[in-house]
Amino acid sequence: MRPFKLAIIAGEASGDALALRFLAALRERLGDRPLELRGVGDHGLAEAGLQPFFPQADIAVMGFAPVIRRLPLLLRRMEDAARGVAAFEPDLLLTIDSPDFCLRVAKKVRARAPHIPIVHWVCPSVWAWRSGRARAMAPHVDRILALLPFEPAALARLHGPETVYVGHPLMERLTEMRPSPLEQQARDDGQRPLVLVLPGSRSSEIHHLMPVFGEAVAKAAAALPGVRFVLPAVPRLQSMIAEAAARWPVAPEIVSGEPAKLAAFRSARAALAASGTVTLELALSGVPTVAAYRGAAWEVMLARRLVKLPSVILPNLILGRNIVPELIQEDATAEALSRHLLDAAANGPKRQEQLAGFAEVETIMRSAGPSPAANAVEAALALVAARARENT
Repeated sequence: MRPFKLAIIAGEASGDALALRFLAALRERLGDRPLELRGVGDHGLAEAGLQPFFPQADIAVMGFAPVIRRLPLLLRRMEDAARGVAAFEPDLLLTIDSPDFCLRVAKKVRARAPHIPIVHWVCPSVWAWRSGRARAMAPHVDRILALLPFEPAALARLHGPETVYVGHPLMERLTEMRPSPLEQQARDDGQRPLVLVLPGSRSSEIHHLMPVFGEAVAKAAAALPGVRFVLPAVPRLQSMIAEAAARWPVAPEIVSGEPAKLAAFRSARAALAASGTVTLELALSGVPTVAAYRGAAWEVMLARRLVKLPSVILPNLILGRNIVPELIQEDATAEALSRHLLDAAANGPKRQEQLAGFAEVETIMRSAGPSPAANAVEAALALVAARARENT
């Protein structure tokens, strides 16, 4: 039996995690048919059988300055990846996230071997900014697998590639994120609430948000006797966060690691968070939230010119209306943040509006079905079959 040949380009750890889920679902779908893997990934993919073109560490770089320093190597690796895929002649090329690298590889592969079906998993945020990328992808990406339910319509509107909503990996983790009866009891205890503080996962976010979050926490504490503030820290930034939190009038409990973070989510009554993917985690966990963003003045000015959306908060975008308060730059004052945080914690209409909206978010996100990885495999194999029919 001829093996199914799959090429994977995963540029970072989050891409590896998706790729491993895809492989598990694909092996189940293929049954006894052997699977041959080549491409770019880290140790987990190598253990799963991937023969690498080069080490993933060569391209796993973030930030403007690091990218510039490594640009010659990155350009060589784009060419190496494209050449390796074309020589391998796979049944499918799956590129995962890392759009600045992966989509350039896809373009090169399409030029070298136009018959190879190409699928990209995780839609670039063209619906938020640089919308021209959608049309630019269309000639060399056959199908995009989207994590968010509004993305297929957005890509169609922007004349991008065909896009299929396959579901978000968070939907497979709801039991880890939802409270047990005992944790729900702690969450419902408005007399001794646990409030999450989530200042972000980038050093720039920590720098800009920790001072104002500290002031907001102090104001909220004065109005919430018995409140407990828990700050789940990204391990690599824990020392920076601890140093900043040491200057707060009210000290938070800093925890680290995924299990501690999820335990805090399950018991939390409300959250103060940096705008980002964590707002979707909080929504699916049922934690009313106030979100904030602060940055350098030029960054915010540029973002306001480029981003033409009523909100960048994912639960708001999924619903098509704003239920999570979003305070940006000069609006993100300690007074405003603490006021919205108290609304989120109190048994009042603002809290109930968020909880009802979060239930809608879950319903919408469940529309893809229970397994994003299985959906991704089905969408990819449907493309492979369609391309095979075209070529016969």
